[in-house]
Amino acid sequence: MKLLKKLIPILAWLPNYKKTALKADILAGITVATVLIPQGIAYALIAGLPPIYGLYAALVPQLIYVIFGTSRQVAIGPVAMDSLIVATGISTLALIGSENYIAIAILLALMVGSMQLLMGLFRLGFVVNFLSRPVIIGFTSAVAMIIGLNQFRNLLGVDFLQSDQVHILLEDIFLKISYLNINTSIIGILACIIIVLFRKINKKIPNALIVVVLGIIVLRFFENFLTDVAIVKDIPSGLPKFNIPIIDIVLIKQLFPIAATLVMVGYLEIISIGKTLEAKQDEYRISANQELVALGLSNIVGSLFQSYPTTSSFSRSAINEEAGGKTGVSAIVSALIVILTLLFFTPVFYYLPKTILAAIIIVAVFNLIDIKEAKRLWKANHLDFWLLIATFFSTIFLGIEPGILTGVLLSLVVLIYRTSRPYVAQLGRVPNSDFYRNKNRFEEVIIDPEILIFRFDAQLFYANCNYFREKLDDMTEEKGISLKLIILDAESINRVDSTGIEMLKERIRYYHKRNISFYFAGVKGPVRDDFFRGGILEEVGLEHFFMRANGAVHFFQTGNNENQKKYAQYIHQAYK
Repeated sequence: MKLLKKLIPILAWLPNYKKTALKADILAGITVATVLIPQGIAYALIAGLPPIYGLYAALVPQLIYVIFGTSRQVAIGPVAMDSLIVATGISTLALIGSENYIAIAILLALMVGSMQLLMGLFRLGFVVNFLSRPVIIGFTSAVAMIIGLNQFRNLLGVDFLQSDQVHILLEDIFLKISYLNINTSIIGILACIIIVLFRKINKKIPNALIVVVLGIIVLRFFENFLTDVAIVKDIPSGLPKFNIPIIDIVLIKQLFPIAATLVMVGYLEIISIGKTLEAKQDEYRISANQELVALGLSNIVGSLFQSYPTTSSFSRSAINEEAGGKTGVSAIVSALIVILTLLFFTPVFYYLPKTILAAIIIVAVFNLIDIKEAKRLWKANHLDFWLLIATFFSTIFLGIEPGILTGVLLSLVVLIYRTSRPYVAQLGRVPNSDFYRNKNRFEEVIIDPEILIFRFDAQLFYANCNYFREKLDDMTEEKGISLKLIILDAESINRVDSTGIEMLKERIRYYHKRNISFYFAGVKGPVRDDFFRGGILEEVGLEHFFMRANGAVHFFQTGNNENQKKYAQYIHQAYK
């Protein structure tokens, strides 16, 4: 039963559901739905799809996630970032809005879901670690700007180009801005102002729903005076029908890069949102691999009911939590309202101005541009700051796919750089104690001219062996001819490979030829086992392994230590 609950998390919380949470969950579900429905219609337009497909994407995927997801507050459905990636990837393969275009978008959802499911089953959730937080923020901020600028065509009523490269968008906006539609622009800008004002007053106010209702009323009663304002018009009624996506191997190969991008972005979104919400409560914990499974199944089953790729929404998840949503019941309520909308209320949206949808999108995505984090990183860590900036500019100038690829590559480069050049320190004795500390941070420490205590703060492997040797040699050169003993404080070394062991053996032989002894202190058990298997004992005896640096110094200075003999015997017995 425990395994079943792990595979199907709804079984862990639904049988123990507390009636006291029902009212809050219902209110949260209604609140989320009031945002989800207009956003779903708007995001479908970003993806180049008819509005109804935004509502399809808001239905089945979130119900599947309720069953298999580990977060009880994450809101699944169409999102702006994924919608833009869909449009960018498919627009080169088919005419936007055509039947072929729709079929490709649905196939893409099946591909994305299948890849996510396989990653989850094979426990590949760790891949998200290759994208650092600065990269995620840089990429998210850039995509938010791209999405916002792409919506200027609907906001201002001008047929601007659609692109995922900001300089192309800005150039076209500059050239065509004089052709803006006055009525459309006034309605759109007023909608933006209303949304911003309501957000400042209280984030729980359904600002998106309010501007949608106002927009529909204005166009319904003043249609004759606003004939130049583009509206959504007919949205079909009815629930999505079960239909297996058309499988085309050639098309799958063409879609693979965009699918891989959606997999990575979707997973990053759901993990970052889920972890944020997890930290605010003590009821549940997020499982990265199960989240992949849940998201994968949501997209797979969703594609069978005409959904395009979906993931978690930053704004709707935050609204769900702020409105008091505690469990997946709020998502079920939200889905029920979407069902009612699909069955009975789609005609209501006939007079909905597209500029209102653009206003909802622009305000939502521009809030994702994180300037505060960039300022904080500039003060806290310059390398992370430039990583954020590089990802941001590569995304806005090169496009979404090159941007995420650049972010991954830069994250790997930074990872390699940091692991190949870890922190090293020479230790000295704190006066009137047996403690040894970094001489660069504690000026009062006592440095013995005959002893070098060298600390290496990382695993020792092929990528940083040369750096280890260079730093050790530099410090021994500084000591000069008075040096008699090198102590490697290995307390911070948690792993070692064969290259590292061979380098150590070579250095030990080198220093022995110069009549310099080599001791080890604070070696962890697994690392010590690797040392012994690698032949370190051929170069130094067991009596030269110490629990702490002070024991090694004392042994060297006195030449006799009963405790050290006992420790050597203990190591010998443990190794045998």
